[in-house]
Amino acid sequence: TSSRRYPSPPRVTRMWRWSHRIFSAVSGIWFWMTRRFTGAGFLALGTLVTAGALGIDTNQTLAYQIFTFLFALIAAAMLAALLLRPRFQVARILPRMVTAGQAFDYRVLVKNLGTRPADGLALLEDQSDPRPPFAEFRSALKFPTYRGWWRLAMRHQVAHIDETALPALAPRAEAEVRVQGLAYRRGTLRLEGATVARADPLGLFRSLARIRLPDKLIVLPRRYSLPRLTLPGARRYQHGGVTLASSVGESEEFMSLRDYRPGDPLQRIHWKSFARSGKPVVKEYQDEFFERHALVLDTFTDREGAVFEEAVSLAASFACTLDTQESLLDLMFVGTESFCYTAGRGQMQQGSLLEILAGVRASADRAFRRLHDAVLARRALLSGCILILLAWDEARQALVRALQQSGLPLVVLVVSERDIEAAPGWLRVLAPGKIQEGLARL
Repeated sequence: TSSRRYPSPPRVTRMWRWSHRIFSAVSGIWFWMTRRFTGAGFLALGTLVTAGALGIDTNQTLAYQIFTFLFALIAAAMLAALLLRPRFQVARILPRMVTAGQAFDYRVLVKNLGTRPADGLALLEDQSDPRPPFAEFRSALKFPTYRGWWRLAMRHQVAHIDETALPALAPRAEAEVRVQGLAYRRGTLRLEGATVARADPLGLFRSLARIRLPDKLIVLPRRYSLPRLTLPGARRYQHGGVTLASSVGESEEFMSLRDYRPGDPLQRIHWKSFARSGKPVVKEYQDEFFERHALVLDTFTDREGAVFEEAVSLAASFACTLDTQESLLDLMFVGTESFCYTAGRGQMQQGSLLEILAGVRASADRAFRRLHDAVLARRALLSGCILILLAWDEARQALVRALQQSGLPLVVLVVSERDIEAAPGWLRVLAPGKIQEGLARL
């Protein structure tokens, strides 16, 4: 048998496309209804549908009268809402970042630009459209179902932001409210605008004043508390270490004086020798020796499920816990290419590593060998290494063996839903949902 995937027949492709269009339309209509109708409006709409179904035979029931009354009531509410179109100005004051799995809040300023008072107001945030495109819908599902469509849409929704009631605003008046939200998962929460909804006098239907206000909020990975961890390893020679270390590690040692070369920093000029010789002379120092650890994240998986998210959270926990005051930390992973980000004094801050991890994605279409080669290329600079793996296959075992043969101290963690048979004693296997318990045994 061949593993080659053949294109779908035209009839099957049409079925998938029609399913995609229908699901998109249904979710779009539901989104429109939840924004336009109030709670009382939904009650009236549900009663309207029920009365319409029961009142088909006008000789057997009087439900058609209820249907007619509610239909006129909703029509009047929609017409009144269309006539109420006040103008507003909105400004957000967002936090710099929030954490996945936690509630958050921020301030919003709303100003009534109209010439009449406005009441019955509510503030709605316009997030980016979470509906999956056709290519993702076709590749992620085995059969087109609305339940699968809904799961894909929820995967794109980074956070939920509550509807916020606004006080009545006089003409040119301004009010400040605090908006509540809950971060579902790591990533970037993109806000395309804000909408101020105003209910009609009957309280059934709302007019919407949309304000374009693009913004974004970084949602960091959730983190676990780690036990006190002292990474083994000795200081290593770093070529060009004085500039890189920025006074990390052993103190600088003066070696000699030499002639100035283009690119030398001005603070290295030896001014007495410059005055005596008439040409610039600079001080030369010995390169630094300092500790440098690698935090290697395995991103090679065909789906971004619980295992991958727990691995990212585990990497974030190490990134924000390890002390980078006296050493450097290299975060290494493979995305569209091999990446290596260094944190420590004079380099990136630990918070920047968390922002990078917030956007890490799986690399299903690339070979693990790329990460293998990237780590081995830097092993001469490293004092120790933390490996966070998603499996324990031959490719990953080969990387661990190569690092062990070089004498590099290792901490190897595997996030797996299954137990690993014949696992060596130094290997730590962590199960999704039980990460904190597993870390307590480190």
